[in-house]
Amino acid sequence: MKTRKLGPLTVSEIGFGCMGLDFSYGHRLSRDEGIALIRAAADRGVTFFDTAEIYGPFTNETMVGEALRPIRDQVVIATKFGFDIDPDSGKIRDVSSRPENIRAIVERSLQRLGIETIDLLYQHRVDPKVPIEDVAGVVRDLIAEGKVKAFGLSEPGVKTLRRAHAVQPVAAVQNEYSLWWRAPETNGILDACDELGIGFVPYSPLGKGFLTGAINADTKLEKNDFRATIPRFQPEALAGNLAFVNLLKRIGDARGATPAQIALAWLLAKRPYIVPIPGTTKLHRLEENLGAAAAPLSAMELEEIRTALSSLVAKGDRYAPAAKAMAGVEAPDPASNP
Repeated sequence: MKTRKLGPLTVSEIGFGCMGLDFSYGHRLSRDEGIALIRAAADRGVTFFDTAEIYGPFTNETMVGEALRPIRDQVVIATKFGFDIDPDSGKIRDVSSRPENIRAIVERSLQRLGIETIDLLYQHRVDPKVPIEDVAGVVRDLIAEGKVKAFGLSEPGVKTLRRAHAVQPVAAVQNEYSLWWRAPETNGILDACDELGIGFVPYSPLGKGFLTGAINADTKLEKNDFRATIPRFQPEALAGNLAFVNLLKRIGDARGATPAQIALAWLLAKRPYIVPIPGTTKLHRLEENLGAAAAPLSAMELEEIRTALSSLVAKGDRYAPAAKAMAGVEAPDPASNP
């Protein structure tokens, strides 16, 4: 597989988002099943793996670390801090990027992953109570100590990104980005990445599975599947959003590709520094996703998609109100440090 750059890091142009292996979605793999799928991804050329303390919580990092230990020097591992999690119940109490919390999380993540250095350390969500300069300063110190290689931010606003970058260069921004959530094109984030030389890692590049074509208005999501709470996944919204899948099917059918492959190829074409991280629990879906890198979209296909998207509007919010408040998504930039 070809590679791309995220700051100082060289990674496969399609990474693997490990969250769904044992967190958030209804079907969860056993530890052995997850390890086998991660290793299958590595065998097929994936060198970029994304996890976080909150996934599980805690178990996802252990799974990723065990899976990649035999090839540690051949892969890039990203993980995240930014939440206050009850160690006994696993309940998420709040966001927290206090310096002492960042350091404690990093030590626990290093132990669970079984590594000496985290390749890419993201702030998972902005903490409005802690100036971003303080957060970036702690990560700068961790880099100097050899515990971290590169700094990332997930779902920051543009002002927050610039302020952090001024203290410690940001290697990558991880925000949601797909055909049915294109806010990074208009909210200034991609423009800032262009200007500052920052990589961009789209999470949910397949619209949390919807853009694969495997979900429709009749799909029954499991009760422990967080998508069941998302307005965009309610039956009436799903029915309206099928226009996005139909567009992908039309483009894909003409070239013998699946909707998922067209959705990922579209992202790869948007910027040379974009590295999507689709996740899956199925080997055939993994192979399908990686196939997107083999056949870039033509200028004519990209123009057809652009024209179609100009008249398509996604129905339903991308998060339920409670999740939006907890995750900090779409929140304004916290005020500058006085």
